[in-house]
Amino acid sequence: MSDLKQALGEAASAAFAAEGVDAAFGRVTASDRPDLADFQCNGALAAAKAMRANPRELAAKVVDRLKGDARLASIEIAGPGFINFKLTDAALAGRAQAIADDARVGAETVAEPRRVVIDYGGPNVAKPMHVGHLRASIIGEALKRIFRFRGDTVWGDAHFGDWGFQMGLLIAVIEEEAASKGVSVDQVLETIDLDRLSEIYPAASARVKEDPAFRDLARQKTAKLQSGDEGYRAVWKRLHDISMVALTRDFDALGVHFDLWKGESDADPFIPAMVEDLKAKGLLEPDQGAMIVRVAREGDKRELPPLLVVSSEGSSMYGTTDVATIVERRQEQDPQLILYVVDARQSDHFEQVFRVAYLAGYAPEGSLEHLGFGTMNGPDGKPFKTRAGGVLKLGDLIEMARDKARARLREADLGSELPAEEFEATAHKVAVAALKFADLSNFRGTSYIFDLDRFTSFEGKTGPYLLYQAVRIKSLLRKARDEGHASGPIRIAEPAERDLALTLDAFETALEDAYDKRAPNYIAEHAYRLSQSFSKFYAACPVLAAPDGETRASRLRLAEATLAQLEQALQLLGIETPERM
Repeated sequence: MSDLKQALGEAASAAFAAEGVDAAFGRVTASDRPDLADFQCNGALAAAKAMRANPRELAAKVVDRLKGDARLASIEIAGPGFINFKLTDAALAGRAQAIADDARVGAETVAEPRRVVIDYGGPNVAKPMHVGHLRASIIGEALKRIFRFRGDTVWGDAHFGDWGFQMGLLIAVIEEEAASKGVSVDQVLETIDLDRLSEIYPAASARVKEDPAFRDLARQKTAKLQSGDEGYRAVWKRLHDISMVALTRDFDALGVHFDLWKGESDADPFIPAMVEDLKAKGLLEPDQGAMIVRVAREGDKRELPPLLVVSSEGSSMYGTTDVATIVERRQEQDPQLILYVVDARQSDHFEQVFRVAYLAGYAPEGSLEHLGFGTMNGPDGKPFKTRAGGVLKLGDLIEMARDKARARLREADLGSELPAEEFEATAHKVAVAALKFADLSNFRGTSYIFDLDRFTSFEGKTGPYLLYQAVRIKSLLRKARDEGHASGPIRIAEPAERDLALTLDAFETALEDAYDKRAPNYIAEHAYRLSQSFSKFYAACPVLAAPDGETRASRLRLAEATLAQLEQALQLLGIETPERM
């Protein structure tokens, strides 16, 4: 079921081709001047330039071939050769009806589905998640939903950091504490929870910078853990299990769900054979007691260091487990594409890892993508901190958003009639919508300023505003049912109806852009535009008080289609809508 833009593009392309011009010049886009036209084609200007012809004359020939199209109320040439299309009310009504009747509300699937792994979340075991994990979780979850909705087979993988230096560091601290108190390591572990770990780890990290001997000890502990020391594995398991309780709680609160709860430790069994394979292929070479793979290429604009695979202490490095994870995924999921949703500042690391995987033949060239994202900043433009200057825990941020959502609902006199349990559930949905939409309405590569007051407003371009619009449509439809009114065939007559139908039609384009560009902000923008279009429609076109039964039935069907598409768009962003407010 083609959207109108695609259908007109196909017709325009055929018209250009009939004039002996490359069909690609027939590309159609939404009009820059919606007051003058619904769609436009600018291809005649570029084509005429390449042909050294007059663009208006070429446009005129294309227009002549399209004039008989029954979908067009008018087709005109503007300026030096722009082609403007205006659709008939009947064509818009037909498309709106098709969207209303479609379980996918106007969205298509890809012609050739792929197997895709999306690596996102990425928290470290033994440390609470902080605001820095928010963007990876939100963006990755949205991309997983978008790719799956598009038709791909998708696995979302949390890929926990549970096997690196931080584990050796914690083991060293715990053993030191046990020795100083004259107790066993098990007795110390019994006193440790995530709050305690969140105190131990920063102190140990700071100590490493000033105490080389302690740093070397922690590295030795890391190597022993990775070599299979049973005692260290038991300590690791205890720290891992403590962390999982908190990590699961925070992810669930955000509506972030993984298909694979894998960590760096899961890749460890693949490392020995991988290291031998890298040696056999002549890629691994010694360097100052360590083992490296050189990844620099001729023509690189800047020097890319080698990937350190085995440290001088014999332990695996982060890059080692990342390459081994590609080997693991190749055996278990056999993905055609792996997307890594990780801070943009890790770009060099992933370039190193990808190049090793390509050199070794573990992944086809171009099948690994790092989707970097910017930072969530405070008013000072720097990464968001607490008032005391510390890193804000993700759980605390979620609770801050809930508190603000409760206050906003009460300020707007919303939810006052809801039972307490439903009010709390609604406040949570408002909080999550505020956090997610604020993030996803920006292109992932940019940074943004965190402003909870603005994000939780029920006015403007916010998640709560979108929830309010959805709830308003639900209320309208409930009232219609209570009064015995049913929806019926869609008719388009009023400007606001045309605008709403055109906005509904644009969902497929937004979805395609979000998928191709790995950018959920296109879906967020569409959801906002759809809410605005409905708001204008609702103000200009009475629904329950429509002038006649057929008009009322048509407008109810438009309202139903809008709600279905809006909820689908929000679902792709990981946002749930409440039934009432």
